[in-house]
Amino acid sequence: MIGQIGITGGIGSGKSTVARIFGGIGYRIYEADARARMLTQEDPEVIAEIKAAFGGEMYDAEGNLDRARLAGIVFKDPAQLQILNSIVHPATARDFTNWLAETPPDYAKKFVIKEAAILFETGGWKQSDGIITVYAPQSLRIERVMKRDQVTEAQVLDRMANQWPDAEKFRLADFVVYNDGIHPLIPQVMEAIRYFDEKFS
Repeated sequence: MIGQIGITGGIGSGKSTVARIFGGIGYRIYEADARARMLTQEDPEVIAEIKAAFGGEMYDAEGNLDRARLAGIVFKDPAQLQILNSIVHPATARDFTNWLAETPPDYAKKFVIKEAAILFETGGWKQSDGIITVYAPQSLRIERVMKRDQVTEAQVLDRMANQWPDAEKFRLADFVVYNDGIHPLIPQVMEAIRYFDEKFS
């Protein structure tokens, strides 16, 4: 049976970078955040639920979700964020199940990777066979996200406030990758592979 390893970390920690390294080695990667964005744009049931919960004006005439507007609502109000999560996360879980079922029979690796920003916060980690947490100092994370998303420091901090502190993630993680600009990533990924390969032997 193929193992399921979750990769998570705070916003701006570089979990996508770490996941891409696994992908480059041949591991199947499920990018939960990207798939969730796709579902909010393409899944009729998800779209209908978002409109019902937040108003039809969340989508423009071409059917595009106004993500900035929605983020401005949910990241300042935990109750609204919970509503959005209750729509998107079950749909993403179903999508992951379908994706996993499509794993080629000749897939030679012992596990697949599920990259998700809030794997702990949603309880999704409980369905994983192991967890890799990616860590970077908060100041570096803020700098990365401000540059990447063209947002203010206050907006980044609003998002961070909805994620678990690193200490809690460390406590539940099987393996920690340090993406702090000091520790090289590839040797850490190779060490994680050895760890999980042994686990699934």
